[in-house]
Amino acid sequence: MNLRTVLILGALSAFGPLAIDFYLPGFPAMAQAFATDEKHIQATLAAYFLGLSLGQLAYGPVADRFGRRIPLLIGLVLFTVASLACAFAPTLEALIVARFVQALGGCAGMVLSRAIVSDTCDAVGSAKVFSQLMLVMGLAPILAPMFGGVLVSLHGWQSIFLVLTVFSALCTLAVLLGLPESLPAHQPRQPLSGALRQYGRLLNDRVFLGHALTGGVAIAGMFAYIAGSPFVFIKLYGVPAEHYGWLFGTNAAGFILMAQVNARLLARRGPAALLSRAVWVYVTAGLVLLALSALHPAALWPLLIPLFIGIASLGAIVPNASACAMNGQGARAGSASALLGCLQFSVAAGAAALVSVLDDGSAIPMALVISLCGVMAVVFSQVTRWLMLSRPA
Repeated sequence: MNLRTVLILGALSAFGPLAIDFYLPGFPAMAQAFATDEKHIQATLAAYFLGLSLGQLAYGPVADRFGRRIPLLIGLVLFTVASLACAFAPTLEALIVARFVQALGGCAGMVLSRAIVSDTCDAVGSAKVFSQLMLVMGLAPILAPMFGGVLVSLHGWQSIFLVLTVFSALCTLAVLLGLPESLPAHQPRQPLSGALRQYGRLLNDRVFLGHALTGGVAIAGMFAYIAGSPFVFIKLYGVPAEHYGWLFGTNAAGFILMAQVNARLLARRGPAALLSRAVWVYVTAGLVLLALSALHPAALWPLLIPLFIGIASLGAIVPNASACAMNGQGARAGSASALLGCLQFSVAAGAAALVSVLDDGSAIPMALVISLCGVMAVVFSQVTRWLMLSRPA
């Protein structure tokens, strides 16, 4: 896969995290603008998660029937229009609806980038490309909060959504000019009438489901961190809003670095073997974070080390889990990618909501949800590995 295609796919994969991380520093300003508190502003985040979860299910069967380019372009146009609606939303309710629609458009890039990789690469090749995509999309959580904070302070929170509008328009142009159709012409086209049966077969595939859930609960821990970190860093420990992006970006840098290390390790070990080891690093970091949150609640710095290690380990978990789940899906790659994304973001939405529900004015709720996600990732990974080893040759 050439560099141009990787860059375009990376930008498409970044729609989800960019539309989330970019506006996090604007929460206080948005709460003031709509005369509410930040808990109510978090509803816009939950709406986006919900849109990501549900929207992906629609794109999968359409992409398997009509190819990757048409539904991708439709999603990009939808994201562009919805981003503009977010910028000019007159009420919080209108913003929540616009964010939901924005997610319906943005998830097209996430679903179809995975399907395109699956169309063109085998399992190891897919894991390598997914690791490369982590490098591109990992820039979003590093740069987005920092630039978001600057934009909010200079031009108000609406400017964030105007920038997203321009970004989406540029991505639409890049797809039109530089991304050919990847679904082979000879590949059997799946009828839309069989979409539910296709999803049923995927849900009955215990190896696919196990890998999807392993990656899903791991990502859920990251979104628990995304939902809880503004309060923990800014409100609880007094980190200035303009410095929040540096802490957030440091953890994202660990994620990127580990993804690149993972790409090199794939030359010696398969994605399944690397996945089964990475989840143990993740759960260990989560449990240490929880213990430190309970035993040393007055200091921020002890929490930063296990938090960094846990987020970094996702750089190995996410690409390997995605590659293992997508391996061998063939003609149903679009549906497999859609169901994979839906499962991941459904769990992520629940984790983000749980952090808010458990809020007790400390870092413990965020740490607890991250550690629980780590435990579940280990369980799903080990059970799935056992299923793979027990399959007849």
